[in-house]
Amino acid sequence: MNQKTLLKLEYDKIINLLADQASSDSGKRRCKTLLPMTDLEEINTAEEQTAAAFTRIVKKGRPSFSGCYSVEDSMKRLEIGAALSSAELLRICKLAETAGRAKSYGRHDTVDELADCLDSYFEQLAPLTPLTTEIRRCIIEEDEISDDASSNLKHIRRSIGMINDKVHSTLTSLVNGSLRSYLQDPIITMRGDRYCLPVKAEYRSQVSGMIHDQSSTGSTLFIEPMAVVKLNNDLKELYGKEQEEIQIILARLSVDAAEYIEELRSNYTILGELDFIFAKGALALSMNASRPIFNTDGYIHIREGRHPLLDKKKVVPITIMLGKEFDLLIVTGPNTGGKTVSLKTVGLFTLMGQAGLYIPALDRSKLSVFENVYADIGDEQSIEQSLSTFSSHMTNIVSFLQDVDDRSLVLFDELGAGTDPTEGAALAIAILSYLHERGIRTMATTHYSELKVFALSTKGVENACCEFDVETLRPTYHLLIGIPGKSNAFAISSKLGLPDYIIESAKSHLSEQDESFEDLLADLETSRRTIEKEQAEIASYKREIEKLKHSLDAKQEKLTEQKERIIKEANEKANAILREAKEVADETMKQFRKFGKENISAADMERERERLRKKMAKTQSGMTLEKKKPKKQHKPSDFRLGESVKVLSMNLTGTVSSLPDAKGNLFVQMGILRSQVNISDLEIIEEPMTITAKQMRRTSTGKMKMSKSLAVSPEINLLGKTVDEAIAELDKYLDDAYIAHVSPVRIVHGKGTGALRNGIHSYLKRQKHVKSYRLGAFGEGDAGVTIVEFK
Repeated sequence: MNQKTLLKLEYDKIINLLADQASSDSGKRRCKTLLPMTDLEEINTAEEQTAAAFTRIVKKGRPSFSGCYSVEDSMKRLEIGAALSSAELLRICKLAETAGRAKSYGRHDTVDELADCLDSYFEQLAPLTPLTTEIRRCIIEEDEISDDASSNLKHIRRSIGMINDKVHSTLTSLVNGSLRSYLQDPIITMRGDRYCLPVKAEYRSQVSGMIHDQSSTGSTLFIEPMAVVKLNNDLKELYGKEQEEIQIILARLSVDAAEYIEELRSNYTILGELDFIFAKGALALSMNASRPIFNTDGYIHIREGRHPLLDKKKVVPITIMLGKEFDLLIVTGPNTGGKTVSLKTVGLFTLMGQAGLYIPALDRSKLSVFENVYADIGDEQSIEQSLSTFSSHMTNIVSFLQDVDDRSLVLFDELGAGTDPTEGAALAIAILSYLHERGIRTMATTHYSELKVFALSTKGVENACCEFDVETLRPTYHLLIGIPGKSNAFAISSKLGLPDYIIESAKSHLSEQDESFEDLLADLETSRRTIEKEQAEIASYKREIEKLKHSLDAKQEKLTEQKERIIKEANEKANAILREAKEVADETMKQFRKFGKENISAADMERERERLRKKMAKTQSGMTLEKKKPKKQHKPSDFRLGESVKVLSMNLTGTVSSLPDAKGNLFVQMGILRSQVNISDLEIIEEPMTITAKQMRRTSTGKMKMSKSLAVSPEINLLGKTVDEAIAELDKYLDDAYIAHVSPVRIVHGKGTGALRNGIHSYLKRQKHVKSYRLGAFGEGDAGVTIVEFK
């Protein structure tokens, strides 16, 4: 690959970003040597590895390879039988531990998890657990060996500790005893590896011992007292034995490590390669990049690509196509509009993709494999080489023009610039025509109108432009393929304050053909924006219609399912209800036959009837029946006490025993059944009242009887009253009910302490017109109600 092109397209900066993602020196070196490949199979293998690393990072996080230290020098020393230092053994241990962690990371968590191309790398790693365990047991740090490394070392260090204690205790007794007045300071110090005392020079003869040092002024002598000389000698000897034992331990560990030389080398190589692969995956994740699809047909289709070296929050994505309908793309537009960035994006994406890296673009972006990429970008004028801008460009172009072929990608920035515009444009057209005729994929930026006309009039050549907002004098950085761009020099100059007469004078110098061409470009731009706006509206409407269609289909499907389910459930319930009804009917007939043959009390018969009624009500509750509506909607004021009504839900008639409350609920007496019903479930029975001559007496008593029968309730509520109050009220009520022929009647007295009930029952025993009385059965109020029948 052309090295100058790699620098011009800033491929080295991408490599630096990749190396920053690696965590080991081996991985970083592998990253920095990465170059674009030209073999499609190798490229796909590298992309597959990046994809596997990317997927693993997303699912399980990123593994660390920071313990991947180079141990080759240590391996060579082991091969010749040398003993390693504690630092070298610790690096070997960390390398093996890193391999163990990586191997554990590489295992699949579930059986269903798919294998990938990295499994073979993880399987080759050798954790070397016995070796790492032994090294960690013996070596704490680079300069510290564990006491438990060997029994001999432990014994030596215990002896050192004991002698140290003796030396300190002896010296402490001297410092605090007979030598205190001879000392410069009452301290114990070290000179070399010997314990000494700081003795004043004038008392040298008073302290027997060996002089090891003196102060700079000569006033203090550092003397090792004779009492501790032997102890210090023993201590020095033990220190020597300790070092000998440490060397024996390191030699033993080195022999253990020598058994795994090949495994350690393999671990180092594999961990470095894995670190490099996961660096590619991490870079793809940080760039929000995707895997490109490669071909060998020279076809490029970058979908919303973002230059990786620009701020990803600010960069405007561009979509570029090249190599299918056209093999030459000419990009025009004003300066700072994004032409060069678009050019570099195509070249850099090609290099990144062929290096096995993901590209920051939408998925399903397509790249082609090129043997070489040539780029003429930037100004390379050199004073030392006497090269002008034009000369530097032409020198660069000449250097690669004779080497390009149909497997090359050529990029020109401002082709033909730096010389006479007419000659520069003609030269640019000639170079581009030569490349186009050879079918070489080429992309060029320019300001020349002649190149725009060349693209419009030549088959296989296409115009493109970088959009520019004249109102704000800012580029939008959108790349528009198929439309030539305007330089907008006049519009920009006018916005910046250049007088109109100067601009008009400049326009007069344009040929009529050039002016017409610029006007045509302006009209094309206006038409394009209008079409894009309308297309966006149409697309919005289509999405909305599609969404509504999906919603309607989903609702229709749901309704169909509900309909089928309801019909099925209704059939099942109907069958169950029919079976239940048959069982109830059979049981009812059986009970009535039983009551006809046996002498059973009315209370037992009433309880049995209540049980059957509840059973039927329970059966009916499972049925979905159409609720009957009253013929006329009644108001609360339409109902009066004693009025005949029909309860539609129960299909029973009764009389109103209480006036409607605020919610429209009232009590209806239906034989012995008294129930609360809403007025919406009632229908007033308008029947003509027929009174026989026997019922209607000629006296005023007849009128009283008729009015009483209409006004007397079949129930009296005595809750909360004293016995005397209740008896007085009950006496009047029973008279009215007896006269009105209302029988039986209910006396509600509640359960409570039973005093009110007992008082009422005592009163009823004395009444001659009372035939019988009893406590209410289940469903009638139980012991809180007394049912009275008249003679």
